[in-house]
This record gives sequence, structure tokens and C-alpha cells, in this order.
Amino acid sequence: MTMTVEREISPWAVAERALVLVGAVVAILGAAWGSGAFGGTPIEEAAGGVLAADATLLAPATPAFAVWSVIYAALAVFAVVQALPTLGSSPRLRAIAWPVLAAMLLNAAWIYVVQREWLAASVGVLAAILIALGIAAARLGRGRPASLLVAAVSDAPVGLYLGWATVATVANVTAVVAWWLGSDPEDGMPAAVGVLVATGFLGIAMVRDLSVSPVLAWTTTATLAWGLAWIGEGRLYGTPEDTVVGWTAIGAAGAIVLTTAVATVAAQVRALRWARRQRDRGSQVG
Repeated sequence: MTMTVEREISPWAVAERALVLVGAVVAILGAAWGSGAFGGTPIEEAAGGVLAADATLLAPATPAFAVWSVIYAALAVFAVVQALPTLGSSPRLRAIAWPVLAAMLLNAAWIYVVQREWLAASVGVLAAILIALGIAAARLGRGRPASLLVAAVSDAPVGLYLGWATVATVANVTAVVAWWLGSDPEDGMPAAVGVLVATGFLGIAMVRDLSVSPVLAWTTTATLAWGLAWIGEGRLYGTPEDTVVGWTAIGAAGAIVLTTAVATVAAQVRALRWARRQRDRGSQVG
């Protein structure tokens, strides 16, 4: 059977899988550079500290960024599995190969432009990352994964990356606007609260649309709520301190988690009802 699968993989498909592997390596090396390796400047220190954890009211506290280790590990697993002859031929994996590749390469590009202090360009790159991940998530959201293994390899990396990229975009755009306006870190409380409320509603809409795949919905929720919670922690116990912003961020995280719980259970119930109707129809025909 393995020989049959291998014969069915075209040279173009082999090249596609190799490119995704290379993209994962580039993303991981870029992350190392962005953390200070290979002569790079740590992101929190680059561009004069514009993206530091205490730069704005919407900057996540420093521990939040540990989530990158989980995201990169998930992307590495995806890159390896999608290159395998049998598992890598899953239509679900192939449907997201190019968008995920684009997101990985764009992440390396984001680190590069921040290192070069091209702050306006960093916003554009993050927007492109969100578009790529949105395309991948939309494709995954068209149907349920064939197995938990497929979901773990395809849905989990996209969800983890998408949730965190959403928070990162909010923080990045806020930092660039504050830098452009010359604002102090503690300025803009009403605007920060408005952005957090909008982010909460966006997250709720996202996880409702993705609830057909519980793994996709919950991994997106995990990193989105994680980032929002660390914004809250930074404002409640760090600097700049702002209790209103802190509790708004935590409230937004909680609302997204609650919505995911309700939406995924509802999606499971709908799926069971559909399967039961299909069985009833089959028995009637028989």
C-alpha cells in the first residue's frame, strides 16, 4: 500500500511538501534570531522598546510570549507530518499547506522588519499573517476532521497560531500608533477598553464559526484567551497599571472561553442529530 501512495505523489507535491518543511525551519530560525541569537536583537528591545511588555496598555506581560514555543512546536509537527507519504496526503493537511507556509514565512519577515525598525511595515506583515491563517481556518472550518490525529496535526497548529496572532496584532498596532503619536504608556485608557471589547466580540465570532472542529475552536481560544489574560495581568500587577483595562481584558478572555464551550457543545449536538437522521433514513430505505 505504501508503494501505491508513493507512486501517486507527483513531483510537484513532493516540492510542495519540501517547501513547507523549509518554511518551518526558516520560521524557527527567525524566532531564534528574534530572541537574540545569531546577532539579533530581542523583540522587546528592538526599535527602542516600542513592542516591550510595558510599552502600552495593550501589551501582554512578558510570560505571555512563552506561548511561541508551543506554536513553533505545533508548526514543526505539522511540517513533518505533511511531508510523510501516507498521513501527509490527507486532504485536510493539503488544503492548508500553502496558507500555513505563507504564515510561517511572513512571521520570519515580521521579525526582520522589526529588527530593521520598520514599524509601519510590521503592521502590514501581521495583517498578511492573519489573512493567511484566516484562509487556513476557513478551509478547516468547512468540515469535521476525519480523526483526532488529523485534527491534532492540522487544526491545532492553525488554531494556536491564529489566536495568538490576533492578540499580537492588537498589541502591535497599538504600539505603532502610540509611537507615532508620541503617547506615554499609560495614555489612552478609553481607547484601550474599546479595543479590548472589540477584540472580545471578534474572538466570539471566530470561535463560533470554527466550532465545527472542537480542536480548532479550543486551540484558537486557548492562545487568544491566554494573550488577553496576560494583558490583564500586566495592567493589574505590572506597568503601566490600569485596573479598568486589566479587568476588561480578563472579561474578554472569559467571554471567549464561555462562548467556545457553548458553541462546541452545540456543534457536537447538531452533528449527532444529523448522524441520527442519516441512520433513520438509511433504515427506512432498507
